[in-house]
Amino acid sequence: MKYFVPALILALQLSTQPAKKLAANMNDTYAIRAARVYTLVGPPLEKAVVLIRAGKIEAVGADLAIPEDATVVEAAGLDVYPGFFDAATQLGLIEIESIAATVDTNEILPFNPQLQAASAINPQSEHIPVARANGITHALSGPSIGGGATIGGQAAVIHLAGRTIDEALIDRSAAMVLNWPGLDVGNRPFAEAKQEYEKKIEQIAELIEAARHYQQAIEKGTQPLRDLKLEALLPVVRGKQPLFVMANSSRAIRDAVEFCEKHRLKLIIGGGEQAWKVKDLLRDKQVPVVLRPTQSLPSHEDEPYDRSYTTPGELYAAGVKIAFSTFGSWIVRRLPQEAGQAVPFGLPREEAIKAITINPAEIFGLSDKLGTIEKGKVANLIVVEGDPLEIRSQVKYVFIDGKPVSLENRHTRFYEQFRKR
Repeated sequence: MKYFVPALILALQLSTQPAKKLAANMNDTYAIRAARVYTLVGPPLEKAVVLIRAGKIEAVGADLAIPEDATVVEAAGLDVYPGFFDAATQLGLIEIESIAATVDTNEILPFNPQLQAASAINPQSEHIPVARANGITHALSGPSIGGGATIGGQAAVIHLAGRTIDEALIDRSAAMVLNWPGLDVGNRPFAEAKQEYEKKIEQIAELIEAARHYQQAIEKGTQPLRDLKLEALLPVVRGKQPLFVMANSSRAIRDAVEFCEKHRLKLIIGGGEQAWKVKDLLRDKQVPVVLRPTQSLPSHEDEPYDRSYTTPGELYAAGVKIAFSTFGSWIVRRLPQEAGQAVPFGLPREEAIKAITINPAEIFGLSDKLGTIEKGKVANLIVVEGDPLEIRSQVKYVFIDGKPVSLENRHTRFYEQFRKR
């Protein structure tokens, strides 16, 4: 069972007109004035100015002179945060789950490292405006996230704005998605299930080793026959691209850590339902975890009802870097509440904010561009009234890639349509 927020409630909370008017502005210089600014690199700045020019943050401070050519956003009484980053989604890959023609997340073959989500993402998805109206400005979207092919392909990080995928792209190939095989016993003997499990792990290992041999042949000047699958795995075996492994059970997580250490691969755990059981291992091996939604009940009947709520705080206290995610498309709008749900159960509020801003940026190697409000970073910002982790708070303005975007979306249009009946 999961907890849902009716679309009309969200719509009632949004004031879209000021943002819509600002989004129509053609200027590239903006000054957000008199706001409380949470830079995440120090204490909040009171009555500060954030200056944006040509897509980047040019300056932030309390006594900044505002250029004459800047469009001023009056933000007295409002707060400015870095835009939120959903670290595992299928945005743009799923429109209507029950209509197969609108679902492009998986392939028939089990190993598809050459596939790129960026080639299939629809930047005009109706789910994108809904998500950004709740403060999400960028997200990782990947194939087979949470199920499907063993190696689903390459996940992309995108802005939640842009007419085309090229306009939206931040990183075309941010991570290689791998669904760790399950040990499915069912009605079979355990030995048989274990043998099948080990065979699947061996197949992954053989593919990784084949990619290493492919790399060695290239380095030696021996031109191999081109193999797109092995070529796609070269950044992985070179340690330049992380392996984003979907694993929930403690056994799967331990095996994934052992496998990646043996093969010298950079690892990120996705899901991590039982990561609390192996938190010391994750800390010692410095493996970050992109957590499944907190607003879900435990999948094991002998676990307490609040296990999903307490896990983020336990991992943080143990020294494990965490990020929150929704693992879907239409539910991406709930990301701030997924983080907020963990705060009453042990995760400090500031760490909850970091887990949807700077932490995922660091996990996917994008902290030089995203995650904090600092000079030179991409101007993905949100201006909010109230605590952004609270569902009653209102997002007033959203800047993506330095440009204000409209908060109008399917929910607000439906609200206006039926309100006038």
